[in-house]
Amino acid sequence: MQGLNGKLCVVTGGARGIGRAVCEAFVREGGEVILTDIDAEAGQAAARAIGCRFHKLDVAEEADWDALARIAPAIDVLVNNAGITGFEDGAAGPHDPEHASLAEWRRVNAVNMEGTFLGCRYAIGAMKAKGTGSIINMSSRSGVVGIPGAAAYAASKAAIRNHSKSVALYCAQQGWHIRCNSVQPAAILTPMWEALLGDGPDLEQRKAAMVRDTPLKRFGTVEEVAALCVYLASDESAYMTGSELTLDGGLLAGSAASPGD
Repeated sequence: MQGLNGKLCVVTGGARGIGRAVCEAFVREGGEVILTDIDAEAGQAAARAIGCRFHKLDVAEEADWDALARIAPAIDVLVNNAGITGFEDGAAGPHDPEHASLAEWRRVNAVNMEGTFLGCRYAIGAMKAKGTGSIINMSSRSGVVGIPGAAAYAASKAAIRNHSKSVALYCAQQGWHIRCNSVQPAAILTPMWEALLGDGPDLEQRKAAMVRDTPLKRFGTVEEVAALCVYLASDESAYMTGSELTLDGGLLAGSAASPGD
């Protein structure tokens, strides 16, 4: 079954990690995909490998969204996946509430929150003529709990959760069947995590240490996140809007330890 047959889907941050896996899954399900990324070289290579279109997009730039609207004025699905932690490329400086700089706070929120706001605004404009569509916003478990050392990232992901609900309710008020839901992954094994873990003979031990507090004792996979996005993009989730879907191996459920442990 190809659940996305005939659907035009835009995915931001599609060159690698979760975004690339979503693009691959959407193509397998019959979707017509526009892979977008700020990294044109990596984005073009990924699009060629997957068999989809590429469009360069900096999600924090309003003009880039306007340019996308000109080439894709009508879409069925948008996945607002692009985001940063603030620690990319060896970015220095603490991100705790006392020492984080305003510049770093703004940089993270410009990409994560403002990029999602601009994406939702574009998607509404690109979907309302037909009156249907699915907007999928990538939040995080970090948007549900406090992260002292990554305050800007956690705040931006919490804002994405809430804005998704506002978008869902607004579209419903207008009488449109434009749905908006957020996805909240925890530790998903992506290139970002692989860089942190490094390599060597003790790699498996370091991976196990990273997920020691996760009830399922493992990382999630990009394919698992992509499978959830396929469901949210398809008509099978037509009654779901304003929802938060969590993939965290049981972290938010509490402790898997028994009271006697």
